[in-house]
Amino acid sequence: MILVGLTGGIGSGKSTVSTLLSERGAVIIDADAITREVQQPGSPVISRLAERFGPSIVAADGSLDRPAVAAIVFNDPDALKSLNEIVHPAVGQEMNRRMIEQRSTDHVVVLDIPLLTENPREGLQGRIVVDVPVETQVRRLVEFRGFDEADARARIGRQATREARLAAADFVIDNSGSPENLGAQIDELWSWLTSLPQLPADYEPTTPKPK
Repeated sequence: MILVGLTGGIGSGKSTVSTLLSERGAVIIDADAITREVQQPGSPVISRLAERFGPSIVAADGSLDRPAVAAIVFNDPDALKSLNEIVHPAVGQEMNRRMIEQRSTDHVVVLDIPLLTENPREGLQGRIVVDVPVETQVRRLVEFRGFDEADARARIGRQATREARLAAADFVIDNSGSPENLGAQIDELWSWLTSLPQLPADYEPTTPKPK
């Protein structure tokens, strides 16, 4: 397999890029989607979160009350650290399982990880960054996702800076333009991806420790 990471700030359009890569044949391992899966009602992760943060974070149907958790951890670094220590290992284990499933194939495998810059992974053959100006992020969050401006800026501020993401990038997608422009960049990206060498079939993924 060919193994790369994909990241971008909130509101950058990373999910759109992930979808376009999937349409070209990439296997997407989506950290956010896996996070939701390991937090299903009745899961060990839900139980541990309830033990740490109290039963109020579990909704009546047994699902995780995400806004309640966000309200607890947003301005509490210790609580956020506890959350990460519970959730990240479970997510990492499932991501590794899916990578191992692919390692004897010739697929392009894309790890879609919002916090890849903050929590780098070893063994990647490239890091793709979806980039837009901060003001574009703010506008998209307000217009399309219903954030108020202060909340949008606060969430952007809690992620790695645009400069830090770009400094760690091997390939940058500028998603501030038209869909046609984006499509042309995806074509260039796909050519680059498929030119990378295959990893050995015994490749062993590692999991970064949560910060």
